[in-house]
Amino acid sequence: MHDLVNDLAKFVSGQFIFRLEGVSFHEIVNKARHLSYFRTRFDNFNKFEGLFEVKRLRTFLPLEFSILDNNLSEKVPDVLLPKLRCLRVLSLSHYENLANLPDSIGKIKQLRYLDISFTAVKRLPNSVCKLINLQTLNLSGCNNLVGLPRDMRKLINLRHLDFTRTDILEMPIHLGSLRSLQTLTKFIIGSRNGSCIGELGKLTNLRGKLAILNLQNVVSSIDAADAGLKDKKHIEELMLEWKAGTVFLESQRTILDSLQPHSNLKILTINNYGGQSFPDWVGHDSFFNMVSLHLNKCKFCCNLPSLGQLPSLQNLSIVEFDRVVRVGPGFYGSGLSSIRPFKALKVLKFELMLKWEEWFAFGAENEGEAFPLLQELYIHDCPKLTRRLPIHLPSLAKLEITECPLLVSSLPMFPAICQLNLTRNEVLLKELPTRIQVLKVGGFDALDSQANIMMGPSSSLQELEVSDCSSFVSLSKGDLASTLKSLIIRNCGILELPMYPIFSFLKKLYLYDINDSLKSVPLDLFPKLCDIYIFGCRNLESLTVSEEHRHDLMTLQIHIIDCPCFVSFPKGGLRAPSLTLLWVWTCGSLRSLPDKMHIFLPSLEDLQIVDCAKVESFPEGGLPSSLKSVSIVDCDNLVDLRMEWGLQKLPFLKSLFICGENGDAKSFPEVGLLPTNLTVLQIKNFPSLKSLDNRGFQHLASLEELRIYNCPMLNYMPEEGLPASVSVLLINNCPLLKKQLHKKRGKEWLKIAHVHLIMIDDELIE
Repeated sequence: MHDLVNDLAKFVSGQFIFRLEGVSFHEIVNKARHLSYFRTRFDNFNKFEGLFEVKRLRTFLPLEFSILDNNLSEKVPDVLLPKLRCLRVLSLSHYENLANLPDSIGKIKQLRYLDISFTAVKRLPNSVCKLINLQTLNLSGCNNLVGLPRDMRKLINLRHLDFTRTDILEMPIHLGSLRSLQTLTKFIIGSRNGSCIGELGKLTNLRGKLAILNLQNVVSSIDAADAGLKDKKHIEELMLEWKAGTVFLESQRTILDSLQPHSNLKILTINNYGGQSFPDWVGHDSFFNMVSLHLNKCKFCCNLPSLGQLPSLQNLSIVEFDRVVRVGPGFYGSGLSSIRPFKALKVLKFELMLKWEEWFAFGAENEGEAFPLLQELYIHDCPKLTRRLPIHLPSLAKLEITECPLLVSSLPMFPAICQLNLTRNEVLLKELPTRIQVLKVGGFDALDSQANIMMGPSSSLQELEVSDCSSFVSLSKGDLASTLKSLIIRNCGILELPMYPIFSFLKKLYLYDINDSLKSVPLDLFPKLCDIYIFGCRNLESLTVSEEHRHDLMTLQIHIIDCPCFVSFPKGGLRAPSLTLLWVWTCGSLRSLPDKMHIFLPSLEDLQIVDCAKVESFPEGGLPSSLKSVSIVDCDNLVDLRMEWGLQKLPFLKSLFICGENGDAKSFPEVGLLPTNLTVLQIKNFPSLKSLDNRGFQHLASLEELRIYNCPMLNYMPEEGLPASVSVLLINNCPLLKKQLHKKRGKEWLKIAHVHLIMIDDELIE
């Protein structure tokens, strides 16, 4: 570690660091100790191989591994690693195609740190176990990895072993020999040939997170006690998990009792436990540091453990306790205790409690002493819950009750409540606190203002979401809260909007899948609206503004997507001087964009017209000069008339995406089509395109990125080559051009050879 810190200091100072640009191999061999590269070009691997005569190299961090050689995307060659015998740090992380490490990895005797996380490695060669100086091995995210080398016990200096998000099925035998191990993210108990749980007892230095999986393979409580969890005072987060579907066994309670951790534990998760009750240590007040507790799928438990006396518990979730019918006094703890039940709890979640019927308060006289700091309460999918909720929750700010149709008591008037989510429970919706700021309701046949959802001018409501009301939603009766800023209506059959302005402060309007009645959205109802998002409204025909309210809108963004009957914007133009974004996608009936865009939309920066086949031209006067990005996709009539777009008049245009479908253009771009300031150009789906025209490219001195997709006849680059400014070239599904460029010779290759990054069909070309 001293050497590594010393080298790191020199690394930061730059004394031993070399860029591969303009540096001879001789200089590297003599001086370099740390090598990192990104998108570096080599003519062939033999030339690159010379780099690894570097005898003092300590750190090797390739940041774009697949460029070394076409064959290196799946494996590291045996010729490479033996040359790195002094290497201390090797990271091949995130090389997603890397599937194998060679046996020669074992020859890097000084290696301390090996990271192959998020690769496709399927196995580790047993020669890894020869790296006796290895201290850190990171295998996380290697989804194809199913096992560890059999001789792992030989890595006696290993301190950190991380293999989260892998499919490893069991641990190699004698893992307890790794006495220096501090980090072990999970321990999988084998059924036959793997390590037994007793090996954990030998790892006395473990700290941080630990998950113990497949506890159904533990035979007796004596074996469980051998894990020595009670002595591991540096473990802060512990998961104890049985395999899903584990059957009820009375012995599981004694096994769990023997797995009692040290009282320093902060986070505990228990999954798929098959006992009928929990041992006393679960919830004992000696666990003074525990802040989070998660009990999941304990299907045979008839009662919840006593948890109310945990003095620091802040987050508690209880999921899928299929046999619990009542939550009562035992949940809060011993009546003799002086500790207020759940005195620190901030978040409480009950979910999928299929037989739960009653939640008893903490005594008739002192109910207010429980949950004094509870801020969030979630009750999901508890279909038999009928009795009232606790009344005295002075700090509760957020309440979610979903799929609890039998909960019929009135909603308690919590003094701090500001966010409420109710699904499929009309009774609770009848009387709502006026202080609610965020309200989400759904799953009702019909909903109108008589349900008191709007709450009148005295309300504090700022966000309202209504979803899954199959027949009727009315916003036209009564008064909406004057404070309302965000309105979301989702998947409702009939929506009735008012005929007069009541959305005086609304900033965001989201309409999703309104299927029947909504034919127009009168924008004059929303004088201060900033964001409009309309998706999947099958009968929507127009955005309108009445004659008497023809004033400037404050709108900043408009999205209209998948509205097949949409035909028009407001007559005379869309007066929105602050509008910066306009996206219109899959509106097959639309024939024209808003009138006088160049006048009424002076701030527009991003315009996308996608799959609007009947749009043939831009409005008279052209596009706003403020545009920075334009995308015209699958609008064949509009693309055919692209020379009339007037792109040369757009001084700020940086990005252009043109996608045809049936166009007959054989050369692109035409002279005068593209503005000189363009930096990103994408063209797609030009079936007849054969060449890129030099005359259309010669003035694009600012072009940095060129993307070409689905042009099967394209065979030629511009005669004079791409502009010198181009640094990125991406080509997909252009087979004739691919054939030309893969030759890496001839005039077509020379026209693009200066480009730093070239990818053809997602393959990096060197």
